[in-house]
Amino acid sequence: MRSAFRGLALAGIASLLACLWQPAVAQETGSITGTYSKLALPRFVSLKSARVNLRVGPGKDYAVSWLYMKPGLPVEIVQEYELWRRIRDSEGTEGWVYHSLLSGERTAIAAPWLKGKSTTIDLHQSAATDAALVAQLEPGVVTKVDECGLGWCKVEVSGRLGYLRQNDIWGVYPDERL
Repeated sequence: MRSAFRGLALAGIASLLACLWQPAVAQETGSITGTYSKLALPRFVSLKSARVNLRVGPGKDYAVSWLYMKPGLPVEIVQEYELWRRIRDSEGTEGWVYHSLLSGERTAIAAPWLKGKSTTIDLHQSAATDAALVAQLEPGVVTKVDECGLGWCKVEVSGRLGYLRQNDIWGVYPDERL
């Protein structure tokens, strides 16, 4: 009985290691794409559902390590294995999520690295530091990202449109254009 369990455990570990070493495909442009989706890796997406299980491996048989309960939360896809995506959140937590629980809608978090500090992030009327303020956001506020360019992102939060400096949010890459 014990040797059968050990064999199953070793097979599970070997399966996990095999998927962790799943190669990505390099395009002519030098970018890396997912083997299954053919989309860029890494890339930002958001959580589609109000309940998303983060698993230790790519399959329903793997244990749940975390439960996300906030739809629209931005996450970064760092790896693919068949219909499973390895994601990373703004705090660095990683695990596997089934692809249908993710959305291509772009969202961002206002300065999550400043959470707990008494500071705000300025939401401007236009893409300039001297533009009128629309609102001041607390660190950790989730926004919908409409477009980004030249160091600024046009976002929507609680029905208000405005511009945030790209370096003040997590969910877009530095100098990424959307």
